[in-house]
Amino acid sequence: MKRGDALAKAQAPGRVGRIEAIVGPMYSGKTEELIRRVRRARIAGLEVQVFKPTIDDRYSAREVSSHAGGKIDAVLVTRAVEVLRSRAGAADVVAIDEAQFFDEALVRVCDTLAASGVRVIVAGLDTDFRGEPFIQVAKIMAIADHVTKLDAVCEVCGAPATRSQRIINGVPASYDDPVVLVGAKESYQARCRRCHEVPGKEALLV
Repeated sequence: MKRGDALAKAQAPGRVGRIEAIVGPMYSGKTEELIRRVRRARIAGLEVQVFKPTIDDRYSAREVSSHAGGKIDAVLVTRAVEVLRSRAGAADVVAIDEAQFFDEALVRVCDTLAASGVRVIVAGLDTDFRGEPFIQVAKIMAIADHVTKLDAVCEVCGAPATRSQRIINGVPASYDDPVVLVGAKESYQARCRRCHEVPGKEALLV
């Protein structure tokens, strides 16, 4: 291959792999931003594959759906490795929503796709209801070429919110509650660091 041909190939859309992480708390617009990037990629004529975990059926079983109402069709997968097995053809862009619901193999999947020249867009919660990192998302952020960290609005004081507050029967969930609980407004609020409450967490500092 001539040098000019190689340069043209490297500069062609979708030829240079990269990982873009979109993270933040509940209601910060992560999925809406993922949908926006997917639509722009399709307008540019790129082949796009979109994936979501089967556990997330809050709004639609077959679509990636944002709290704001945006929707795009998606392939449902149970384990991260299925993203590699389900990818039809040589997609230019692979978008993965709700990264926190996948197993840790998602990190290797994203890295493998990017190494093969795919633009990978991953959206998910960076911390759980305890305010602690989702390990798979933290690792993806570490290897990502670009990280977009979004804020929501604290539902208590109106300050920028960086935490997801889980509410059970009207009160904050305790530290010992299960980490994964699929829910929306009935189970979660966006809160700032000051208003975020996790009963039982303070005992760990003693």
